[in-house]
Amino acid sequence: MIQGLRTAVFLVLVAVCIAAAGCTGNTAKGPPSPVSPGITAGTALGTGTDLTNQDSHQAATFRDGASYTPLGPRQLNISLENVAGGFSSPMMIAVPADGSKRMAVVDQIGVVKIVTPDKKVLDVPFLDVRDRMVQLSPGYDERGLLSLAFHPDFRNNGRVFVYYSAPLRPGGPAGWSCTNRLSEFHIMAGNPDAVDMSSEKVLLTVDKPYSNHNGGPLLFGPDDGYLYLALGDGGRADDTGTGHTPGIGNAQDGTTLLGKIIRIDIDRPGEGGKNYAIPPDNPFVGTAGFAPEIYAMGFRNPAYASFDTGRNHTLITAVAGQRLFESVFIVDKGGNYGWNIKEGTHCFNPADDSQPPAGSCPAMGSRGEPLIGPVIETGHDIGNTVIGGYIYRGAAMPDLAGKYIFGEWSTGFTNGDGSLLVSTPPDGYDISIYPPAVSAITPLDNRMWTTQEFRIAHNPDGRINAFVRGFGEDENHELYVLTSLKSGPDPAAATGQIRKLVPG
Repeated sequence: MIQGLRTAVFLVLVAVCIAAAGCTGNTAKGPPSPVSPGITAGTALGTGTDLTNQDSHQAATFRDGASYTPLGPRQLNISLENVAGGFSSPMMIAVPADGSKRMAVVDQIGVVKIVTPDKKVLDVPFLDVRDRMVQLSPGYDERGLLSLAFHPDFRNNGRVFVYYSAPLRPGGPAGWSCTNRLSEFHIMAGNPDAVDMSSEKVLLTVDKPYSNHNGGPLLFGPDDGYLYLALGDGGRADDTGTGHTPGIGNAQDGTTLLGKIIRIDIDRPGEGGKNYAIPPDNPFVGTAGFAPEIYAMGFRNPAYASFDTGRNHTLITAVAGQRLFESVFIVDKGGNYGWNIKEGTHCFNPADDSQPPAGSCPAMGSRGEPLIGPVIETGHDIGNTVIGGYIYRGAAMPDLAGKYIFGEWSTGFTNGDGSLLVSTPPDGYDISIYPPAVSAITPLDNRMWTTQEFRIAHNPDGRINAFVRGFGEDENHELYVLTSLKSGPDPAAATGQIRKLVPG
């Protein structure tokens, strides 16, 4: 689902005020700038180093009250092969990596369906949490069943992890929207196509003041085996209001998990009765004023994330912006990604999110740490919410190797007109050598990528003509786009489709 859609439209549909915006002085357009003068590869981060990309020619621009995307000069052709249908709001695809070639499709309404290698959708859900979820609004809602992850050793232990929105827990803050749960399940004995729904073990709960900005992606680190979960800032708008830390917002407050990517060890029990342990190398372990679960911070709504299946397994997240700018970040342990000090590459003023604030634009956080800017940024001229995807590592489309494929949800709510996009790293850039330590990142490492729009072959207008809801990757690293014709999780409308990206 579209966690963090543009707030003005969200207000119209669900009568919840989440107005928003971003700002910048970036108005210049022109050819990509390879790197700022005086910056060389391998230069260690020093005091005052600006990693925000606020002066990049590839940053989205602001003029006359609107934001614009510096798209590349031509569209690329791509085709979409129908794989399966009959879903409501398909969110993501999870692959068990057990040799079965099955795909588990997460539907926001509360069910997970198995798609077999011969494209058959099994009638009986693999998992069904509808009886324990918060009631969703079929017209539009950002809550629901948001993600599923198979344990790396699922073949042997049958462990499955999900993140979903439950009703507000007893004793939760009065008037708040819901309590999001991270839970573990086990498959039925002798049946790898069904979860034992009585096996739920709740690992973590997070109370949410508003219905939007739930984050959601669950991922196992390919190198460390830890479980990563991205969480939104709590909702409403601007990281302000009930349930948001006054003055700084939740995303910049280390005492809350909201607005963060967290990392936990689900293979060991933790202290104080927790059903998980804290990885000893988490960046804020032992730091006063920070929850030890935090891996990275400063996110508005990191609703989509993926690990590159290339050799260094870089973590990438797409973050829904406020009113003007959508962002894709390369995420490092301990990094601060700027919200709500910045919206993408741009200065941001929570008191007036409709235009760029005057004055200087900070490049550092309150602890003197760098604010790390996105490597991809789009304006709302091509869509109002970024839908994160994957760096392509498949074999079917070699021209796309090493490029990031993603999308935009739509430009509005009436008729879905989402877009598919591809971003290309700068010449000579190798994401596999992106520094794993924030202290080593240089502006050269973090420079921005060039974005182009795909033209869908065989569609007269070249558009996808649907709401783009998510992406998936199979065991062969080929990619799928998940779409629907409805803007909300309507169980009465089975318009959700899974389509495979193939050469145009």
